[in-house]
Amino acid sequence: MCGRGNRVFFCVLFLWAGIFIQTGGTPAGAGQEKPELCQGEYLSEEAARHQLSEFLRLSPTLPSFERRAAAVREGILKGAGLWPLPPRTPLNPIMHSLRQHRYYTVENVAFESLPGFFVTGNLYRPVGGGAPYAAVLCPHGHFRTPNGGGRFRPDQQVRCAVLAAMGAVVFSYDMVGWGDSTQTSHEHPQVLALQLWNSIRAVDFMESLPEVSRNRIAVTGASGGGTQSFLLAAVDERVAVSAPVVMVSAHFFGGCACESGMPIHRSRSHETNNADIAALAAPRPQILVSCGEDWTKNTPDVEFPYIRSIYSLYDAQDDVENAHIKDEGHDYGPTKRAHVYRFLARQLGLNFSAVSDPRCYMGVDESVAVVEARKEMLVFDRDNPRPAHALGTDDLISAALNRR
Repeated sequence: MCGRGNRVFFCVLFLWAGIFIQTGGTPAGAGQEKPELCQGEYLSEEAARHQLSEFLRLSPTLPSFERRAAAVREGILKGAGLWPLPPRTPLNPIMHSLRQHRYYTVENVAFESLPGFFVTGNLYRPVGGGAPYAAVLCPHGHFRTPNGGGRFRPDQQVRCAVLAAMGAVVFSYDMVGWGDSTQTSHEHPQVLALQLWNSIRAVDFMESLPEVSRNRIAVTGASGGGTQSFLLAAVDERVAVSAPVVMVSAHFFGGCACESGMPIHRSRSHETNNADIAALAAPRPQILVSCGEDWTKNTPDVEFPYIRSIYSLYDAQDDVENAHIKDEGHDYGPTKRAHVYRFLARQLGLNFSAVSDPRCYMGVDESVAVVEARKEMLVFDRDNPRPAHALGTDDLISAALNRR
């Protein structure tokens, strides 16, 4: 999974073979330097501390930070080949197999982030309460078991169900190459760009639902899903609240191509790390969930103070929090979920009392969730085949992504 273990990747020079990455309309490699990738434990812990102090030195005031933030956002999107953004083509949503549970419903959903390229997942909606509802995007990480891994994992289903029972519309969606998203593999050379664009279009999808409040959209995920969470919050200001879990680190840049396989962290015009990217959400509310047994072990002393310093430029230092669980490891387990439930309830106006029970672990009754079988949750199967116009090759998907 993304970053499981501490394998070190060195910064390499890499030119995409046969793939043009659009940066302001100019393909990478056409009279430019080759893109530089920052992967894995690219920095030592001490070098990461120094880099953050340099970022603060360069941005001592709100105007100076906002100038730098704009440059970093542009650098991320250019590095991902998403500058300018692709056109927002019709989503053409597919929704079927509605299941009614006591506190929420679940439906199998797909939409086109690009013409012929489908984002696949499950939509959880509250039963009762009054619209408009807050919305929460739930990308998953590289957790392969049990129940087929990804969005089918029991802990992912429980998180989505509890949030729905609290009064949120929740969309749990596949990473590229996972679950129903089998039009290409997770090794696609532009997998980072595809996933970031899928998340941007997932915000579009949530906004298209008449029962959703457009100014109360949040995102939360762990590991690779945590990377998707802070990247989306950094580049899309429609995300009102973010909760990246066990992933915000200044020295670790992600161990998978979907996190660091494109030059989003460093170019001739920008330099950043994942803690700095998370800070781009300021002043919107954010909780960083960290633990003592992975690369987020330093968050209370390194990443969180830096991010809080950025929030203080907006006089919003109380809108960013860190929940650190020093004796736990790399997961989105019940302790971490409980912190996020409470934070999202406060920030989105959710009904935490609907799942509150002092007799349960961390005071949260997660028994409201029904864990479904993988076959129930599939969007595409024998009875619901993927549409005939679906793109079927990496070249066609890249062409659709790069079209402007």
